[in-house]
Amino acid sequence: MSHDTNYPDTQLLIDGVWRAGTGGLTIPVVNPATEATIGTVARATREDLDAALAAAEKGFEVWRATSAYERSKIMRRAAALLRDRKAAIARLMTVEQGKPLAQSLGETAGAADTIEWFAEEGRRAYGRIVPARGANVSQSIIKLPVGPVAAFSPWNFPINQAVRKISAALSTGCSIIIKAPEETPASPAELVRAFMDAGVPNGVINLVFGVPAEISEYLIPHPTIQKISFTGSTAVGKNLAALAGQHMKRATMELGGHAPAIVFDDADMDNALAVLAAAKFRNAGQVCVSPTRFLVQEGSFDRFTEGFTRAAKALKVGNGLDEGVEMGPLANARRIDALEGFIADAVDKGAELKTGGRRIGNTGYFFEPTVLANVPLDAEVMNAEPFGPIAIINPFGSLDEAITESNRLPYGLASYAFTASDRTGYELGQRIKAGMTTINHNGLALPEVPFGGIQDSGYGSEGGSEALEPYLITKLVTHAH
Repeated sequence: MSHDTNYPDTQLLIDGVWRAGTGGLTIPVVNPATEATIGTVARATREDLDAALAAAEKGFEVWRATSAYERSKIMRRAAALLRDRKAAIARLMTVEQGKPLAQSLGETAGAADTIEWFAEEGRRAYGRIVPARGANVSQSIIKLPVGPVAAFSPWNFPINQAVRKISAALSTGCSIIIKAPEETPASPAELVRAFMDAGVPNGVINLVFGVPAEISEYLIPHPTIQKISFTGSTAVGKNLAALAGQHMKRATMELGGHAPAIVFDDADMDNALAVLAAAKFRNAGQVCVSPTRFLVQEGSFDRFTEGFTRAAKALKVGNGLDEGVEMGPLANARRIDALEGFIADAVDKGAELKTGGRRIGNTGYFFEPTVLANVPLDAEVMNAEPFGPIAIINPFGSLDEAITESNRLPYGLASYAFTASDRTGYELGQRIKAGMTTINHNGLALPEVPFGGIQDSGYGSEGGSEALEPYLITKLVTHAH
């Protein structure tokens, strides 16, 4: 089939106007399935960022004075527009990001759910009355929007990550400058367009692209910006968190992971295999919550490893626009080099390569779904996030052994477990050091539940009612009458 598409050149949105950067500079956008340059994205200059900051300041004054009820109505309209346009938007996402079209459709539809959930939750950001000790005194705790936000979203989920940040900001009355990914700019631009077409006032959302370090180093310290939200690598996140800390800015950091997936002998093995294989190879493993270290109890190790290897071999890999494709390409050539390095190092140290391990073809960044078994702890892939379609399967004996390995690394984002024992499930929930533990199914990332990590995986939540708190100031008003 033909993969021709009307891929747009993506512009900046500043104060309600879609436009080029003042310097006229652009960055090429490459389709990872074909390696063809399919378009460009405007590159913001310092002048553009100053314009976005001024717009966000002005937009904040308008939006904070708009009632939560009105804000909610506009956001719900944006969700409806996104649903209406999801087919066209999903196609853009697959062309620029690579994931199968079904996953792009799911991401776009899910974003509409996220907008609606935040629209409603923002109407319920209640304060409270605290009974006073003295006569004729009233004590009110009120919630106020923190101010203009600078947010940075990644290429692996071009809409899913941006929509959480925009929705949290808008639902609480904040304005936002979002620095969306240069690799995958068109789909987040269409998300922003849906908000604007729904009636979000000019300046409330501003969209910029450019050199990430230049933008973050300018926006984060800027006195206009009151709140930072970043999704990306731990190394970059630590730098940005330090910069935010120097200027006493609130920050939500959703960083890398290295998720354990623990399978006990008493688990429903077919269910564990189906859920974990789908989660591992979704988006070619380029997912911060992707299960990575599969820890399987000794009695089930051979059966699970064989079943998982079969599932990996059966996956249809190809261009995400093709019928029946279950896994698309990696994001870029650097990811191929990184995965080849991880695999060579593991095998060199004694790991068994059960399947995969190689690039597919010479065009496009396609990589075989890969299974490594009996991987020693000193292998690099056991310690650094692979961010690709590599599953590591190792045996364990006791519950304590599984928990020790789960907690060995400084990460703490997602964790998975499969067991028929309520007692074991309770122990895992209490003892695994992670922001999220999902048992016997994959229940992560719904709009209404918290989404975030601990330790080197960051802090704060991108989901649930907890996601609103960092965008709100809690203020005491005490009044003697």
